[in-house]
Amino acid sequence: MKKLYLDFETYYDAHYSLTKMTTAQYVNHADFKIWGVGLKVDDGDTEWYGADEYEDVLSAVDWSNTALVCHNTLFDAFILTRHCGYTPAYYYDTAAMSRGLYPNMSARLKDCVVREFPSDPAMRKGEELVNAKGIRDLDPLLDEQIGSYCIQDVDLTHALFQSYMSNYPEQELDLIDLTVRMFVEPKLFLDKAMLLAYKEEMAKRAVASIDASGVTRDVLASQQKFRAHLEALGLNIPMKKSPTTGKEIPAFGKNDPAYIQMCNMYPEHRALWDAREVVKSRIDETRAERFIDSCNPDGTFGIPLRYYAAHTGRFGGSDKINLQNLPRGSKLRTAIRAPEGQRLFIADLSNIEARMLAWLAKESDLLDAFAHGGDVYCEFASQIYGRTITKEDTLERYVGKTAILGLGYGMGHNKFQDTLKAGSPSVDVSDSTAAQIVTQYRSNYSNIPILWSRMKDLLFNMISPNMYGTTYGPLVVQKQRLQLPNTMSLHYPDLQYIGGEFLYSTSKGKVRTYGPRLAENVIQALARIVITEQMLDIQSMPQVDVVMQVHDEIIALGSEVDSDVTMDTILDIMRTPPEWCSDLPLDAEGGVSQIYDK
Repeated sequence: MKKLYLDFETYYDAHYSLTKMTTAQYVNHADFKIWGVGLKVDDGDTEWYGADEYEDVLSAVDWSNTALVCHNTLFDAFILTRHCGYTPAYYYDTAAMSRGLYPNMSARLKDCVVREFPSDPAMRKGEELVNAKGIRDLDPLLDEQIGSYCIQDVDLTHALFQSYMSNYPEQELDLIDLTVRMFVEPKLFLDKAMLLAYKEEMAKRAVASIDASGVTRDVLASQQKFRAHLEALGLNIPMKKSPTTGKEIPAFGKNDPAYIQMCNMYPEHRALWDAREVVKSRIDETRAERFIDSCNPDGTFGIPLRYYAAHTGRFGGSDKINLQNLPRGSKLRTAIRAPEGQRLFIADLSNIEARMLAWLAKESDLLDAFAHGGDVYCEFASQIYGRTITKEDTLERYVGKTAILGLGYGMGHNKFQDTLKAGSPSVDVSDSTAAQIVTQYRSNYSNIPILWSRMKDLLFNMISPNMYGTTYGPLVVQKQRLQLPNTMSLHYPDLQYIGGEFLYSTSKGKVRTYGPRLAENVIQALARIVITEQMLDIQSMPQVDVVMQVHDEIIALGSEVDSDVTMDTILDIMRTPPEWCSDLPLDAEGGVSQIYDK
């Protein structure tokens, strides 16, 4: 298969640019225009084709036998598929590959080439692109300048690709291809009419809520004015320490325990608390706007999924849209729909991180409970409260769930107490009760604190050359990294032990880590491998396409015919552990729907 390295150069101005718009909004806009494209086939010469040439060149490509290689392929491939009408056989992305190989570092092209070719001054991205903002029709001189700039970007992308491919797993390349397809070859539809009505409804509710509060939007939106208003009411202002300055500041965040406590203490001011949240939390309204803006003219809705958004490999949101944290039951979910004659197969991998933690720690009681289909949240809650807790005991089960999901990574009793208070439902427990629950968890599941100690040992091993190559479960110790079972790695660049702390470098500076935090990173990374392997297995099913991934949930699209059989097959795949953790007890649940309503 031929590899085509490609980079589009497009028109932009002060008001029309990707800094202000989603990719779909930008490319589908009436002002969109291609200045030209840089192309390189395999190891051949790189050429620039201007506005009068590129269409003929692209039409001559045998796309059925061509793999596309770009840096930030979501953008260029979207133009190629949605605007130009050409669909390559495969998608590579050197920006995505960079995030996989150097997850703590910048994936911008200029930074990638410096990192990959530090001693080659020729391998540097040009900074001399002429300011063409607002110029739609290039004169010959400007066309030549932009063409030279574009050719250089294509050549750098080619060099990066050649370097990255030497140690990049094929399975991960398939994941990159899949995530690009979710966006540039959309198969889902968006109910724009419903979202427009929803947006209008939210705006009316906001006005009504502000009017009911008796204060202006300006007061509700301002930290200083809101504080002054509360002081005028005679209320004690909740305070917290700023994480950036260390100074005492008002704790007005909706999840701040002190703010939640104040709101509960003064129910007579409920209208004020509600109005403040409406003004400060316009996330649903903003998202509705972004969803509408990102809908294609044919009604399709591409899923912008960011490959290796976290250094553990977890996916994230992309293109100004994050589908990873849509509230259940949200209109934003139900606006996403399958086309006629097809169905969404929504499957959720149950408690994957809690199961993986128990497996890696060899915590037999938890593993047995998972293997036999027990509700581990209820079981631990029963131990906390000294009586049988069922799913009907909502608050008690929630305490057990919070303990199982949170205490496995070294959370102390104060943090546990705050987590319960800030959760939904909000549960207030005393200091002594919180401390007792933490102690009980660590006693009941004693192998988990032992795992934290082993993780601390691994941190030391990553800075001890004589320990490189040693193993712990599916992990292999390397210099400043842990190799994972899919041959990718958890990276800790410049890892050092200084002043009793482990520190490593990221693009944002030095970050602290320790045994329980490393355990959390490892568990997330291993769980991600399980989920992504399942995604590819489901994608290989006949007449089934994976169209979305949200946390531990895989959403596929298939025919409504024999939908029960398709769903059962998907669940069987998700209940089968990979070979490297063949004794990991997995479970999954799911359903079939016309809309994304789980």
